[in-house]
This record gives sequence, C-alpha cells and structure tokens, in this order.
Amino acid sequence: MEKIIDIDVQKLLSTLLYNPEDPVLFNSAFFFYFFALFLLCYLLFSGSKKGRVWVFTLFSLYFFYKACGYYVGLVILSAIVDFNLARWLHQAQRRSLRVFLLVFSIVVNIGLLFYFKYTDFFIGIINEVTAGHIRPLHLLLPIGISFYTFENLSYTIDVYRREIPPVDDFMDYLFFLSFFPKLMMGPIVRAADFIPQISQRYYLTAEDIGTGMYLIISGLFKKMVISDFIYLNFVQYIFDDPSKHTGLECLLGVYGYALVIYCDFSGYSDMAIGIARWTGFRIPPNFETPYRSASITEFWRRWHISLSSWLRDYLYIPLGGNRKGKVRQYINLALTMLIGGFWHGASWNFIFWGGLHGTALALDKVRLTWLKRSGMVFSGWGAILLKGLGILLTFHFVCFCWIFFKAATFHDAWALIHQVAYDFQPEIWKELYLGYRTVFALMLLGFGLHFLSASGGQHVMEKALARVPVWGSVAILVIFIWLLIQVKTTQPMIPIYFQF
Repeated sequence: MEKIIDIDVQKLLSTLLYNPEDPVLFNSAFFFYFFALFLLCYLLFSGSKKGRVWVFTLFSLYFFYKACGYYVGLVILSAIVDFNLARWLHQAQRRSLRVFLLVFSIVVNIGLLFYFKYTDFFIGIINEVTAGHIRPLHLLLPIGISFYTFENLSYTIDVYRREIPPVDDFMDYLFFLSFFPKLMMGPIVRAADFIPQISQRYYLTAEDIGTGMYLIISGLFKKMVISDFIYLNFVQYIFDDPSKHTGLECLLGVYGYALVIYCDFSGYSDMAIGIARWTGFRIPPNFETPYRSASITEFWRRWHISLSSWLRDYLYIPLGGNRKGKVRQYINLALTMLIGGFWHGASWNFIFWGGLHGTALALDKVRLTWLKRSGMVFSGWGAILLKGLGILLTFHFVCFCWIFFKAATFHDAWALIHQVAYDFQPEIWKELYLGYRTVFALMLLGFGLHFLSASGGQHVMEKALARVPVWGSVAILVIFIWLLIQVKTTQPMIPIYFQF
C-alpha cells in the first residue's frame, strides 16, 4: 500500500514539476486542468483587485515555471529592474540622467536577450573569421524572452517619452509582464493598453463569453487539427530533405508551410486573446487574414500585428521613418525588417528573410509614390483584377520568403527552389493526391476558411455562443476538446513561435 502511495506521489510530483521534455502548452491535457483550477481561484477572488492580481500572477509564474523551469526567475528579475528604472526615469529632471536610465534599461534588456539567444551565433562568426576555437555555450533559450523583453522596452520608452506614468504597485507590473495567456508566444502587449484594465471591476458580458469561446475553439481547431496534421504528415517530410522530392511536392510543401505557420501562430494568439477576454482583459487581434493582402505593406499590417506595430513605433520611427527623404525611408525600412528577422532567431536564414521583406517594403513604397504622382486611378473590373493580381503576387512572394524562414540551412532552401524550377514533374499529381488526400483536403479547408471568411460570419458565431448559458458554454468546450482528442495527432507538435 505504501509503495502504491509513493508511486502515486512521484507521478503527481513529476506532473507538477518542470519537465523539459514535456513543456506546458495551451493544447495539452495538463493545461486544461491548470486553467480550470485557475478560473475557480480567480472567480473566488474576483471581487478584490489585489486578490485577482495575486492569483493571476502566481498562476502565471507557475505556468512559466512549467514551461521553462527556473528561467521563471528572469521574468521576475526583468520586472524588478524595469519597474524601478521607470520610476526613477519619471522622477528624474535632468535630461542626461533620464537618457542614462533609458540606455541602461535598453542595455539590460537587450543584453539578456542577446546573451541567451545570440551568443553562440556570434561565437560561430568569430570562429569562422579568425579560425578560432571558442566553445559555444549551448544555452537553453528561455521561452518567451523575446516577447517580454519587447514589452519591458516599450514600457520604459513610453515612460521616458512621458506618454504614460510609471506603475505604482510592483505586483501590477509583474502581473502585466507575466500574464500567462500571452507570456510565451505573445501577442506583444503594451503596458499603456494593459495596465489600466487591471483596476477595472471584473465583469463579463455575454459578448465577452461568446467572443472568448469562439476564439478559444477556433484557435484550438487551427492549431491542433489543421496546423499539426499538415506539418507532421506532409510539410516536415518535404523540408527535412527537399532534394528527395519532386518540384510539385516541394511547391505544395511550401503552400502547406504557409498555412501551418499561420494556423499555428494565429491559433495560439486567438487562444491567448480568448482566455484574456474570459478573465476581463481585452488584447488587440494579432492577425487579420494576412494572405488576403494585396501588397507586402498591407501584409505587414495584417501579420503579427503586435510585432510589426512595435517595430514601427520603437524602431522605424525613431530611425527617422519617412521624415528624412525617400532614400532614408527605404534604408529605415530595410534596417527595421533586418532587425525584425534577426529577432526571430540567431540565423542567417532569418536575417535573409527579413532582408527580403525589407527590400520588398521599400520597393512597394516606390510603387505607391509613383502611382500617387502619376495620378493613376483604377475602378470597376480594373480595380478588382488589380487587387486579385496583387493578392496572388503578395502571397507567392511571402511563400518564397517562408522557404528561407523554415529551411534549416541556405543549402536546403536553394535545394527546394532548385527542385521547383528544374524538377517539377507535374505528371505525378495523381499518385501524390492519393498518398496525401487528407492533407490536401485540410489544406483546401484551411485556405478556404482564410480567403472566404468574412467578419460577419465570425460575429454570427460569437453572438450564437453568447446566447448559450454558462453551463452550455462549458459543455460545448468539453465536447469540442473531446472531439479534438479523437482527431489530434499522436505526436504533439511544439508551436513554431515557441523558439522565438
């Protein structure tokens, strides 16, 4: 009997403690139990602002511990540093002191990010250039560090600009930084948008319940059904070794990856926004059907909105934006996207990916300037055809860039492009279709929902869910999760943006 109890205790401890082989994910069984317990405790303290903050913060820190172990200390350390720096910034009168404190905050935040994310990358460059033998550190990247670093920076910079006052209560700031729905994969939330909501009375409307339910369900569907299945059953085979596959397979693999990365990241973002909505917080959308964009400029207004707006406000505009002439504007765009690419990871592939997008954005600005000066206006069928062509070209340019984003090396990326250009073999389409019917059906479903979806359809679903009583909402979610368990892949797929 004692042995059985000991075994049960050990199993319980192994479940509750951090396991690097099994990080907590929104689509894991552990998360559903965690979230149910969290909601129960949160509702018990919903009448007290301090109680809500403490419950949410403790659960968030535990959630982060389950995701990356003792690196949870970095979130606490970052909160302590920037909470105090922002207060000193606000109190300081001398401009030189304020600039020093701002620079110190930037150095600390970027320094931590650089140390964990880019040290080995630059050690490799030094070794190549100098024929040196410096040992890489092989540091484990703390999950979410790229996201909460940018949140820290935006907070300190906003206080420096006197756009917002500093937070008075440290727990409020720690709550903002560690808020578990967005901690590991974003969206990147700004203190100016989030912190004022902390003091608001917790009250949920039927719209909040319906919208939250819709976002959670649609996010789970995009992530677990569409993204995971297509990646594990098709896309990963293509990108593992493109030279073994025909050009037709490679092209379809690129289309598949375009859908995978969108459904993976937007699905997680939707779940984060939906969970936040259920807890009384409104987070802006992070994606707005990006593949329906008719230009690369429009694409970056619709894709990873929180990152692109952050880069615009805290990098592109401070560099000069479009205020110092056209040539400088194009250079600023290229630099911003290069840094945005490097933010994604310590790899030349990401830098090249960012450079491609930066170049395309600069060229798009040239196009827009030319159209404005020429006074050329399209209407009727001409405008419709032009928009359709713009969507087609933009989508394929984005897909071309995804090749370098996904491929492990430049060699793999060019091997895939070579197969598409020189070994297409369209005659194998029938065998390919028979081998991957389910994959292609899901791809058609995913792209169909993306390109044909209208905001009205989402509102109809949200209103329908809002009319369901609480017990009905719980039943719908339980049934939906049960259905997902029946169809989900046996091999769990770590979210793509988990690595950033």
